Amino acid sequence: MSRIRSKDTKPELLVRKFLFSKGFRFKLHDKSLPGKPDIVLPKYKTVIFVHGCFWHGHKGCKYFVVPKTRTKWWLNKITTNKQHDTKNKRLLKKAGWKVITLWECSLKKAKLDKTLFKLPAEF
Repeated sequence: MSRIRSKDTKPELLVRKFLFSKGFRFKLHDKSLPGKPDIVLPKYKTVIFVHGCFWHGHKGCKYFVVPKTRTKWWLNKITTNKQHDTKNKRLLKKAGWKVITLWECSLKKAKLDKTLFKLPAEF
């Protein structure tokens, strides 16, 4: 697990490259905001979280499969991650930020263009 990245993941880099190419400027992993959002667009008062389907328990996704070993431990970990996500989203909204969550599965080749091109409209 020590090799699992929390920053600069492939899905996150795809989103960052797209936004930069469209002229958007952003901050990364702002520690002053709840949950350290992956991408912060201060001009638009918008934050973007790029969630891995497994780590954040994306319901109904083929990439979220509960491991067969240590199931109880994994379910507890994923549930805790989901609770933190909910709490951080609530705190950010309360502070006036718009929160966008992108899932790893929506950034796969088949859905990538559709996901990215509708992203700026959400600001």
